[in-house]
Amino acid sequence: MFRRWLGKSHKDKAPERGKETPEVLVARIAKGEEELLSPFIAAYEPFIIKATSRFCKRYIDPAHDDEYSIALNGFHEAIRQYDPTAGKSFIGFAETVIRRRLIDHIRKEQRHAASVPYSAIEQPGEEGRLSRIEQQQSMRHYAAELQSDERRQEIEEFSGHLRRFGITFAELVEVSPKHIDSRQKMQQIASDIAENEALLEQLQHKKQLPIKEILPFAGVTRKTLERNRKFLIALVLIRIGAYPHLQAYLTEKAQQEKGGE
Repeated sequence: MFRRWLGKSHKDKAPERGKETPEVLVARIAKGEEELLSPFIAAYEPFIIKATSRFCKRYIDPAHDDEYSIALNGFHEAIRQYDPTAGKSFIGFAETVIRRRLIDHIRKEQRHAASVPYSAIEQPGEEGRLSRIEQQQSMRHYAAELQSDERRQEIEEFSGHLRRFGITFAELVEVSPKHIDSRQKMQQIASDIAENEALLEQLQHKKQLPIKEILPFAGVTRKTLERNRKFLIALVLIRIGAYPHLQAYLTEKAQQEKGGE
């Protein structure tokens, strides 16, 4: 189964990174200390520029490049969506969100280019047309590379998350239930756990599956839960984490299996 929201002026005093971690500052913002938002973003502008430049493979000028505005929006989104219980640093999460927004931008530009009629873009002579075709092909190839790179990065991040629970990504192939009905049952149990804050807190804090608390609603034996412990933990982590590709894969796989019954 596993195969320009700056609001106030930049002149506001930026928070000193050495005094409080970004996770602490984001938590304070989430609790209503909105006066920290603008200086926090200003303090991390170099990070935003660096992350965007790394993604685009060229230096990004905040004053002239649209990609910076997109990345800035992504950083702001990360501040609003960050969940400290997901086991990931804010900086790591923010870079992931920035990358995804930039990829969305690339895809949008690709769709726009594909929808423009040749009569609007054709240049005199065959050479001009060929150049445009090559440009579109290059954009499609670049978008495919970005998506592939995003998948690899997501798997790396998920593997790091798993290791904190004593699980390796490679193990999941071996511990995945062989029967469709068993996998579907584990999916349902994982969904129930992911929606239960108390169970999630235990799982995140103890790094263990709270089997005793799960038994009353699981509908399976303790032995079954223990046998599928690693698989269940992996399913829960995917559901609660920022793993859109893995989440989409699980959904697609579940639909295929349900349709094949």
